[in-house]
Amino acid sequence: MNNTETTLQPLIDSDTKIAIIGGGVAGSTIALRFAELGIDTTLIEKGPSLVNGPPFCHLHAGGNLYREISEQQCFTLLKQSIDTIKVYPHSINFRPTIIALPKTDKGEVVDFLPRLKKLSEYYAQLVSQDLSNKVLGDPAQYFLTFDRSDLDRLRKKEQPTIANSNEDWLVAFAQQVDLDKLKYPVLLVQEYGWSAFRLAAIATLAIEKLPRCQIKLNSQVIKVTKLVDDEKWRLTYSVDQINDPIDEDFDYIINACGFKSGEIDDMLQAKRQRMVEFKAAYVAHWPECKGLWPEVVFHGERGTPNGMAQLTPYQNGYFQLHGMTQDITLFEKGLVTSGEQSAQPILAERFIKKIDQQWPSTIVNDRTLGSIGHLARYIKNFSQARVAAKPMFGAQQIPGDDASLRAADVSFYGKHYARTEIVKASSALAAADEILQNLQDVGLVNKTLLGKHLHEHYFPVTLKCTDAEVTNLAVTLAKQRQYPEELAKNFI
Repeated sequence: MNNTETTLQPLIDSDTKIAIIGGGVAGSTIALRFAELGIDTTLIEKGPSLVNGPPFCHLHAGGNLYREISEQQCFTLLKQSIDTIKVYPHSINFRPTIIALPKTDKGEVVDFLPRLKKLSEYYAQLVSQDLSNKVLGDPAQYFLTFDRSDLDRLRKKEQPTIANSNEDWLVAFAQQVDLDKLKYPVLLVQEYGWSAFRLAAIATLAIEKLPRCQIKLNSQVIKVTKLVDDEKWRLTYSVDQINDPIDEDFDYIINACGFKSGEIDDMLQAKRQRMVEFKAAYVAHWPECKGLWPEVVFHGERGTPNGMAQLTPYQNGYFQLHGMTQDITLFEKGLVTSGEQSAQPILAERFIKKIDQQWPSTIVNDRTLGSIGHLARYIKNFSQARVAAKPMFGAQQIPGDDASLRAADVSFYGKHYARTEIVKASSALAAADEILQNLQDVGLVNKTLLGKHLHEHYFPVTLKCTDAEVTNLAVTLAKQRQYPEELAKNFI
């Protein structure tokens, strides 16, 4: 039940009713954006809680994990990440990312530098426009380079317990990584971590305090009907799969169903080309871990045995692992595309079973140990790590036909229907903003009442969530989803 005891008055007094189908990152963010403004919003989520979809752990503030994407996508991801930090500060793990290039890689570190310099300049420009954008530290230190002599010097230092400088983040790396396997320089970039559990907690806490947002959990839309006479939609949805279906009318619907967005499109006979890719990350515990660890990315050619290896740290020696090989994060035939008859790409049944049911323990063990071994090629002692939990997994939608697309937000069909098509979680706010603009364009939101808040993020209730209450609920959610509570706590 919503807590209506809020002293903040809504900015918009309107009869417009919005339905959002899907309570993942996009759906929850849009619900918060609209309800904070006073727009009557209903969030329909088939699961028991919010933000429980594909795993994310990294705020792509510049897109430096992806060498193949365009500079414009990198600039977009940087701006979107800055906006995300400002709205969800208690969900961010404030530690940098090390980008390292193994000698086995065909690329050269020098190839990164022109783009990084442009990103630094763009970040500096954003800060000069608005000082509140300075959430990634000093623009002059957005990225730093460290050659072999720097790391040899740092490996002799005593391991710090608190990072008082950027160099402190490299001490454990310098001591534990096989430096002979790397090309130089090594890059330190202000790309921070992002906790899905903490974001889920923030969304839940804030929505419960917003009287203009109604949550329908354990609810699934089974039919969408266009009411021609008054340009409204009728949604038919089931609750808990035991009660009679409910019919409810809305002025505007938003399809935020993630990889199942095509199912809603098909109900409307709305054609759309998209891809879906099944991926997984793995959870390991390295009790012998010492020192401060940033996120570490060892680049490599995607889909090959030398594919990128990614190490994401949490408290007490817990790590989330990615390995861009067919035996770890990627899966054979895990990327599928929509066809002529349906907007919904069809994943193989074995992937659907992994999403909806339990993973076989042998597969959990084999793939997690494989990811540990993939990192241990560079961090020898990481071979001591062990399987800590079930994988974090899900399917990622990619609009269009470019599998390398990373910066995307929303598309529209007709006047009163929008689809969120985010690839990276940090694009959710941009999707909310674009749909808000569309609501204004079709006359469902008054431009005068909205004023400056069309372009400025207004989240007073969301930002009142305290670190303590976010941590408490995030830990509860992690336990309910059978993951270590360390993944829900602040990294430092």
